[in-house]
Amino acid sequence: MELKKGFYTALGTPLDEKGNLIPESLEKHIEQQIEAGASGLLLMGSMGIEAFVTNAAYADIVRVGAAANNGRLPLFVGAMDCSIAKVMEKIALIGDAKIDGVVLTTPYYSGMKPEQVVNFYTTIADRSPYPVYLYDLAVVTKIKITRGIVDQLVHHPNILGIKTADWELIHYIERTYPADNFQCLYSGLDSFDYANMMGITKNLDGMFACTPKNGRKLYDAIYAGDYTAARKYLDNILLMRDTMASHRSLLATFSYAMGLLGCPGNYHQDYSLPLLDSEKQQAEEVMRKIGEIA
Repeated sequence: MELKKGFYTALGTPLDEKGNLIPESLEKHIEQQIEAGASGLLLMGSMGIEAFVTNAAYADIVRVGAAANNGRLPLFVGAMDCSIAKVMEKIALIGDAKIDGVVLTTPYYSGMKPEQVVNFYTTIADRSPYPVYLYDLAVVTKIKITRGIVDQLVHHPNILGIKTADWELIHYIERTYPADNFQCLYSGLDSFDYANMMGITKNLDGMFACTPKNGRKLYDAIYAGDYTAARKYLDNILLMRDTMASHRSLLATFSYAMGLLGCPGNYHQDYSLPLLDSEKQQAEEVMRKIGEIA
């Protein structure tokens, strides 16, 4: 499957106080992204708190998300965990839901050597009924997916791509393996405008989840070649991200923002502290300023 250019949204995961999925919120969230012009969706990536959901909720999220998407966009599912066996358990929970691939970081509890990373991905790709996409997230996993690792995985018939914020790694892959069916999703949000100018046109991030209007305007401007306007809308998204990051819990503020968009739920870890009233006020002011809410 050749992925289209554009923005790919790492969806949030709306849970109730017991950690169960709020189906109607996820369904509305997906509709907002499709209406905004997203080119693809990622269920339960980092923004979707995959590492924190229960197995029961995991299965429901995939089932509801896949049904809501109904094949309209490429749909990927995060299945990150700390062993091959646990990843395969999560893949089994997907059942017969219509998805287009699983996205996997390296295990994040203990350190790994590069040869272990290769073995991890190769073994899962050999067993998985779904295509595998690498997720380069060294800030969490403590090991970088390097050129050498990619060199050993890129030709596997069931490993079809990578999500990474490493601009140079994408250039290396696309220059070295132009004929391979291996696609790169760039996740360096701060430089999405410049990335598109340089031909890196498939961009994935979780901030699109709570800024769908700015996401549409950003990529409409990029498609029109208006990079001055594109920078304006990207700056709006970055303002919201930086506001969230300045609060006690980025993901708790994300939950509040999603509620303002009509998709209520806990999109944060269950141990997150509640937002201060001042944080709620600031988040709402920013959402109004950037035009996400009236």
